[in-house]
Amino acid sequence: MTRSLKKGPYVDPKLIKKISRLSPENRMIIKTWSRGSQISPEMIGYTFGVHNGKDFVEVRVVEDMVGHRLGEFSPTRKFTKHGGKIQRELEQKAAATQTQAQSEQKKA
Repeated sequence: MTRSLKKGPYVDPKLIKKISRLSPENRMIIKTWSRGSQISPEMIGYTFGVHNGKDFVEVRVVEDMVGHRLGEFSPTRKFTKHGGKIQRELEQKAAATQTQAQSEQKKA
């Protein structure tokens, strides 16, 4: 469910305070655990270290991200590829053709 329009977007006050102290040109990463905080226009150009439960994922805020949450850009689960035996065979064939193409380039 979305947040009430009466309340407005939730932006962590500590993040706003940290942003006000820094300039966007400063390459310092702002660490945060506030994954639910919305990205406001003041955050454009800053780099945030958003905690995903294990470590901090660097998120550089651009104009298209305004209105989204910080946690959307820091995945909490690691994707392992789909498929089983058939997928492994396809990957081995692709790797073999790639090494063959590289060896042909070296000969030429």
